[in-house]
Amino acid sequence: MFQPSRDEFLEYAKRGNLVPVFRELPADLETPVSVYLKLRGQGSSFLLESVEGGEQIARYSFIGVNPSRVISLSSHSPLPLGEGSGVRDDSLDAVRDALKNYRAVSVPGLPRFTGGAVGFLTYDIVNQFERIRTHRNGNFQEYPLRDLPEAMFMLADTLIAFDHVKHRMLVIANAHVNGDALKAYDEATARINQLIARLRQPLYPPTRASVANGFQLKSNMPPERYCDMVRAAQEHIAAGDIFQVVLSQRFERETHAEAFEIYRALRRLNPSPYMFFLDSGAIQFVGASPEMLVRLEDGVAQLNPIAGTRRRGATEQDDVELENELRSDPKERAEHVMLVDLGRNDLGRVCEFGSVNVQDYAVVERYSHVMHLVSRVVGKLRAEYDAFDLVRATFPAGTLSGAPKVRAMEIIDALENTQRGPYAGAVGYFGFPTKHAQGNMDLCITIRTIVMRGSHAYIQAGAGIVADSVPEQEHQECVNKAQALAEAIRMAEEEM
Repeated sequence: MFQPSRDEFLEYAKRGNLVPVFRELPADLETPVSVYLKLRGQGSSFLLESVEGGEQIARYSFIGVNPSRVISLSSHSPLPLGEGSGVRDDSLDAVRDALKNYRAVSVPGLPRFTGGAVGFLTYDIVNQFERIRTHRNGNFQEYPLRDLPEAMFMLADTLIAFDHVKHRMLVIANAHVNGDALKAYDEATARINQLIARLRQPLYPPTRASVANGFQLKSNMPPERYCDMVRAAQEHIAAGDIFQVVLSQRFERETHAEAFEIYRALRRLNPSPYMFFLDSGAIQFVGASPEMLVRLEDGVAQLNPIAGTRRRGATEQDDVELENELRSDPKERAEHVMLVDLGRNDLGRVCEFGSVNVQDYAVVERYSHVMHLVSRVVGKLRAEYDAFDLVRATFPAGTLSGAPKVRAMEIIDALENTQRGPYAGAVGYFGFPTKHAQGNMDLCITIRTIVMRGSHAYIQAGAGIVADSVPEQEHQECVNKAQALAEAIRMAEEEM
């Protein structure tokens, strides 16, 4: 049975021009992975999942295929990656323009996300938001994915919400009411029926073929160069230019494992608050990010700064001892305070005066392999601003750039001497706006992410540099982070 009914739909259609229609199906024999495998085709698609708070599975996973439009943008040149490609002064304006004429209607029984723009922002898009002085030298290193757009979003008006609590699937199609309301309703139900027909097809196991493995993870710089970068950053810290900066290096590895098989391995290996698989056709993002960039829900903006890390213990007693050690470490707490203050300042740029406050300060959250100090910073977004203004105010995350943020980014630009691409950017969604409110938005930081193109896997990892950092240890931290992701590739190869 479709919800709302035809009569109910006619009433909803009076309130806006976009009405979600849905049908509920049992999901006791399905998983988000099986649903995605049944639905994906040759075009763009996505799977968004979550383990909230490190150990508790979120209620919904979202699967989207065959978007009605793909917005693919660069500030430099037109990109032939889909309808909506082009050049903009600010790529976020193109996403805003794609959503601004919709007035979605809220229908009871649906999750907070029922459709909108799903995709990514690269780190380098910050040059459209902030005046970053470039200090790159003649040894500038070309980014291997230099034709990757700086922003790409799929306009998803048909999707599946997988409900882990009630073991059901909600097959959702947004009806576009631009005239004949009942015709729009029938078109939406037809799209739902098409998806259901595909879901009822048997799922055949992926073709397994022997694959070559043993490929080595290679950095874009020798260890000595990274250590020199750390020492140069420490000179800036000693001079008072910055307090902290995050310096990264990019790793590359060849593999013949299929990208979604790598995602399946990663979701088992490192379940995280933000797990995602984005497929634009030519390029795939395989991610398990622990950290929110920014969220907007019902007009309330939220950041969750993460700073301070310990490994998980072998027993509960070990975990408690490590938690106490983390809470009492003066260096970890000092870094956390600095990043919480940075988050407060970012939200203060667009939130109502006096509304920004810190909740759940320095709480230890446990994840599969590590535990972190996490705080929650919230504020009421001012009426004249929207989700896109909020992103401009908070992008990129201070935890992946440094403090003060703009000066840290200038130093990153000079020392890394290459584009960062997706690393330290964002992945997530902008929901359709309603008649009375802006659309909800939820973006995570693009870390712990593998970018796939064909047989090449790219992994970028960084370390936070402070005055007493040991260069060799910071280099090894980058290597360890990259190797943890490469383990998912190895697992996928072995399973094939």
